[in-house]
Amino acid sequence: MQHQEFEAPEALRDTIRCFWYNSKEFGAQQTSFEVVPDGYAEIIFHFGGNCSISYDGTLQLLPSPFMIGLLNQPALFYAKNRLEIIGIRCFPWTVFDLLGLPSGKDSLHLFEHPIAQLQPLLKELVDAGRIAEAIVEVKQYFLNARLKVNPHSMLFKAGVAMRKANGVIPVSQVAAAAHATVRTLERNFKQSSGHTVKDVSALMRFEQVRNQLWLYPNSNIASLAHEFGYTDQSHLSREFKRYSGSTPAAFARKVKKEAINHDFVAFVQA
Repeated sequence: MQHQEFEAPEALRDTIRCFWYNSKEFGAQQTSFEVVPDGYAEIIFHFGGNCSISYDGTLQLLPSPFMIGLLNQPALFYAKNRLEIIGIRCFPWTVFDLLGLPSGKDSLHLFEHPIAQLQPLLKELVDAGRIAEAIVEVKQYFLNARLKVNPHSMLFKAGVAMRKANGVIPVSQVAAAAHATVRTLERNFKQSSGHTVKDVSALMRFEQVRNQLWLYPNSNIASLAHEFGYTDQSHLSREFKRYSGSTPAAFARKVKKEAINHDFVAFVQA
């Protein structure tokens, strides 16, 4: 598997975390891969691989692009042969405004949008192995889109506070950082992202714990619970299982078994 990340230009860093490219061989048979929740929304362009998702017991071929919103549990996608992806990792409170779409809580968003006009050019560049040039085209598209967005300073300030605290922050403090009342912040945040501040903060916090166990699977679970603001180890275990489908200890064992080769995780994680 090949994975590369590309930094967002300064003008996009309040809306986009990064751009990335991923390539993986799945073989001739349709093979599942797991997408684990995190605190971002991902816009996905894909090439080859017949990228699909299971829906009502059948495999539904996914258009390119599509968007993965905030997940509340792992999701299974499927591919075969060689799958290549260009992804845009967005902050969930900005992505719908950036695309000019109504917000929603659905974890998978299939939509018609002018951004799809990039697909033929990106495919040509990806097929030719000119990944850096493809990323430049995507960056330029979003730089142009960003100029049309009227920045909602309250939400951007709230997002900065949440990111600095890695989600370990009460809603009242997020509201204070955004110079807004809790009620006003919650209303605007949900309208923009489809989720509450608490929803997104919980995913951010889970992501930090997951990343620690990913990199350091021998970490002490009780210490992680204290470090990331959980009431106790049991609280952490419940929340972790809610989002990942496994306990922190089981996740750590899986990481060790897989030798941290990342093959068992989502194409949206690095």
